[in-house]
Amino acid sequence: MIRKCLFPAAGYGTRFLPATKSIPKEMLPIISKPLMQYGVEEALEAGMTDICIVTGRGKRAIEDHFDNNYELEHQIKLSEKKIKLNGINKLIDDCKFSYTRQKEMKGLGHAVSTGATLVGNEAFGVILSDDLCIGGNGVSLMSTMVELYHEHQCSIIAVMEVPDHQTQNYGIVSGEYISNDLVKISSMVEKPTRNPPSNLAIIGRYILTPDIFDYISQTMPDRNGEIQLTDSLMIQAREKTILAYKFHGVRFDCGRVDEYIKANNFFYEHYYRECKSNCASASVNIVG
Repeated sequence: MIRKCLFPAAGYGTRFLPATKSIPKEMLPIISKPLMQYGVEEALEAGMTDICIVTGRGKRAIEDHFDNNYELEHQIKLSEKKIKLNGINKLIDDCKFSYTRQKEMKGLGHAVSTGATLVGNEAFGVILSDDLCIGGNGVSLMSTMVELYHEHQCSIIAVMEVPDHQTQNYGIVSGEYISNDLVKISSMVEKPTRNPPSNLAIIGRYILTPDIFDYISQTMPDRNGEIQLTDSLMIQAREKTILAYKFHGVRFDCGRVDEYIKANNFFYEHYYRECKSNCASASVNIVG
């Protein structure tokens, strides 16, 4: 079983200033629920009950959200509003949360390595809350990736096809197809400026084997002084099998203002109007 899921959540979210001056970008709401709650629900649906969060300064709201608020619950206990807390209370009851701080923002690879003390020596998931992914057939993306890990026992990376003119915004992978949606990776390039090896872009879902921490320690910083997880995975891919799973569901990059607005509109049109009274408790199905 994969029990642990790591959430890198120390970034500043500068695209959403001034809102993110005091509010973590991971706590920005899609309708009435924070982005990170969607991610934790997806992790729990995939069987991951140990939620490991890498935070930074000004992120206390994340810890407070995934904790009991006795005063609030007392105030609304006789009100119909109490149903709105069903979803978050289920997460608090079913999951165990642990936190560590990333002292400097040195890239995703560095953020993942900061979580090593929380993860330990076992395979684990990684969810980037900015990426809001809605799987098909009622099955979340992370649940599908867990099943693939059980079958192949190697690191799994989620990818999506993107238009050619957008490849410079992503880590791009290429390799040999071993099935319709699985690629054995032979090459990975972080944000290629020309001649991308494919149009398969890495999105914010990973299952990583614990030796990734050794590969991160071997990774040189890029020209901006950041340690890119893509570079660490490429070192791993030279020695071991890494698979890319091609995701066909709906994805919103909520780290961008335009995509964040699209996500709110999508959830309002497809879910919120139909379940106003119990939207919070129906969240797992929404993520699926």
